[in-house]
Amino acid sequence: MPQPYLPSRFGVFLAPYHRPDRDPALQLRRDLDLVVELDRLGYEEVWAGEHHSAGYEIIASPELFLAAAAERTSRIMLGTGVNSLPYHQPLILADRICQLDQQSRGRAMLGAGPGQLPSDAHMTGVDPLESRAMTADALDAVTRLLRGETVTAATDWFTLREARLQLGPYRGRELEVAVASAVSPTGALLAARHGAGMLSLAAADPAGFATLDTNWAAHERACAESGRTADRARWRLVTPVHLAETREEALAQAEFGTPDLVAYIEALGGARLDGCATPADAVRRWTGEGLPTFGRAVIGTADDAVERIRQLAEKTGGFGTFLILQPDIAEPAATLRSLELFAERVVPRLTGTTDARTASLDWAARNSARFTGALRQATMEAIARKGEVR
Repeated sequence: MPQPYLPSRFGVFLAPYHRPDRDPALQLRRDLDLVVELDRLGYEEVWAGEHHSAGYEIIASPELFLAAAAERTSRIMLGTGVNSLPYHQPLILADRICQLDQQSRGRAMLGAGPGQLPSDAHMTGVDPLESRAMTADALDAVTRLLRGETVTAATDWFTLREARLQLGPYRGRELEVAVASAVSPTGALLAARHGAGMLSLAAADPAGFATLDTNWAAHERACAESGRTADRARWRLVTPVHLAETREEALAQAEFGTPDLVAYIEALGGARLDGCATPADAVRRWTGEGLPTFGRAVIGTADDAVERIRQLAEKTGGFGTFLILQPDIAEPAATLRSLELFAERVVPRLTGTTDARTASLDWAARNSARFTGALRQATMEAIARKGEVR
């Protein structure tokens, strides 16, 4: 049986999550600085979310944030993670994404989904029961526009009349689109319909993890019915990760911000969470049974991260990109060190970029006696010749 292939691309999913009693301008500036560090460390992509209520996830326009990030970086890909399609007129959204792609010279990606927060839907008058159908309507229009088509369409919530983009993607490239997928197969089927990638946001949640393989199977079948081939390289999985030199150190660092996430979950759910009486208890629950919305976190060492990613590969059969869900759970310096550890010690083990170096050292070690003997003989002969060169 073939072995599942491991991800070859790595990035960060930045909602972001910030406690509401701190200065938002400084928090956003720190997020931009973080993207600069990700670019320096070699991460391939970063995704920024869209939210409009509840005070924690404070990026309302991912395009605006990513445009600022584009001016500070040179190579990292920039994804909207995700645009809530029921909140946008499709032509206007497609126009904004193409402007971002032009400004960043081809580094924009569009993440699409129905929206996560019920409070956002309430304020905008969107019926949550209709949000998935609205997402499907909007995605059909957006993907056609991005392909350069002229679109005329009428739904019960938007109208397009001979709509076309005046700015397409940078230099005519195909702008990547990824559809959010959680527990149900809805996102997987929608991605297949439009030839888009999949963005599995609930990979860390036990229920989401359990359906990863079945959702991919549904995606493959739907792709085949549409005359397309499902591409695992365009599948992204999201999991919260915080690393340190030792597991004990990582767990202690996570006590800084995990209680804030618990408070956020409790506020949204209207009920207290069991097993979170102290910061240490909250961290233990997060790494054990998991937290609602956030699933089970990897809080430990590089070895722990490698093991979890291998588990995900085994469950899925292989996927292309692993995204770190980056909650604000540790002090900034510890957060940066976690991302450095992942880039230094996790990525090489999954991609094999250090295999040749290790093999070279092993070869030198196995033959050291032979090499040393030859060197010693050459040295003795040189001494016998009194340093004369032949």
